[in-house]
Amino acid sequence: MDSFVIQGGTRLRGEVGISGSKNAALPILAAALLTREECVIRGVPDLSDVRQLCSLLEDLGARVWRDDGQGLHVKVEDESRCLADYETVRRMRASICVLGPLLARRGHAEVSMPGGCAIGDRPIDLHLRGMQALGAKLGLESGNVIAAAPRLTGTEVFLGGPFGSTVLGTANVMCAAALARGTTVIESAACEPEVVDLGDFLNAMGARVRGHGSPRIVIEGVEGLRGAEHTVIPDRIEAGTFLIAAAITNGELTLRNCRCEHMLAAIDRLRLIGVEVERRDGAVRVCSGRRLNPADVTTQSYPGFPTDLQAQLMALLCLADGNSIITEKVFPDRFMHVAELGRLGAHLRKEGATVIVEGVRELIGAPVMASDLRASAALVLAGMVARGQTTILRVYHIDRGYERIEQKLNAVGARIQRVSDNAS
Repeated sequence: MDSFVIQGGTRLRGEVGISGSKNAALPILAAALLTREECVIRGVPDLSDVRQLCSLLEDLGARVWRDDGQGLHVKVEDESRCLADYETVRRMRASICVLGPLLARRGHAEVSMPGGCAIGDRPIDLHLRGMQALGAKLGLESGNVIAAAPRLTGTEVFLGGPFGSTVLGTANVMCAAALARGTTVIESAACEPEVVDLGDFLNAMGARVRGHGSPRIVIEGVEGLRGAEHTVIPDRIEAGTFLIAAAITNGELTLRNCRCEHMLAAIDRLRLIGVEVERRDGAVRVCSGRRLNPADVTTQSYPGFPTDLQAQLMALLCLADGNSIITEKVFPDRFMHVAELGRLGAHLRKEGATVIVEGVRELIGAPVMASDLRASAALVLAGMVARGQTTILRVYHIDRGYERIEQKLNAVGARIQRVSDNAS
């Protein structure tokens, strides 16, 4: 497994291009199973999660390839395969997003219970409740969810859960309802930009989806869908990570292919902390002074502060002048990075779903272990500002969600070396 060796103390300056959204691309790629016609998805980042899903689509009878312009093509050639097995699904939780498309198009789906990052309990009961409401018969056999229905029927589906709505659950129900008989209404739907992007893609395929981006989505089922071309939205979590990277290193970055309207909660907190963020000629400029203010932050479903930026913001607040409070209301156990930041000299105290951050004057480099995708990003940010050398083990996590992150950061002043186990 690869590691990062980071020499701290550099300031980031320059321009960074933000990649397409992983969290938008995955359900959109899965939705290509809804038709036998060719779909072309542009702006899909080259990530291990994307490669895993493409491998799963091939197992399910699709041909997948990239063209010279980096468009990702999906063409279903065999609709007899309906099993998403454990060996594939265990590596990536988002594989569950094939459930709705398979059930709607092929009338049958067998999907292994998913794996993913160690960030706490993420049950799929809302996905299954949605499929059952649409008329599917469900079972569990050898760790596989088995769903069957000759033709789904539109209905009202409520997707509210104890920690808010479910993005992938909303995506699954949207895809399933697109080919259902009649009208489906999703109440308490996820409002994330990635859900909007999926709805736009489905409509380009000939679906009738409206209200996506609001808590109430209405889908009028159609008899069939066609192929379509689509460009995924920029990755708001990668953009937010680079905003924080500029702030934590006391640097100045310009981000291209970045949509501020998708990051208003994050930008609001950064400005409160003392980070300057401004739109400029279709790009976003970010810089910060040496003094950072403490802040209280609570993660929430969109449009609230995203849980996927919680670890990165915690790294930044480790250097604020005073005490900050971070409360996690989406995944209350998502704090495995706390101990690793402590190894770098951070003063953190966890109390249930809250962490109290006591700002320190500096972080000090040390060996640390990445536990999940966003925790990995937080450790990279902390390592760039820490005095001395930081070694981050198991960085395969970060390759799941950031496209060539060390190359992008090195291009604007970071000193990060990727070291493989087989390196001499």
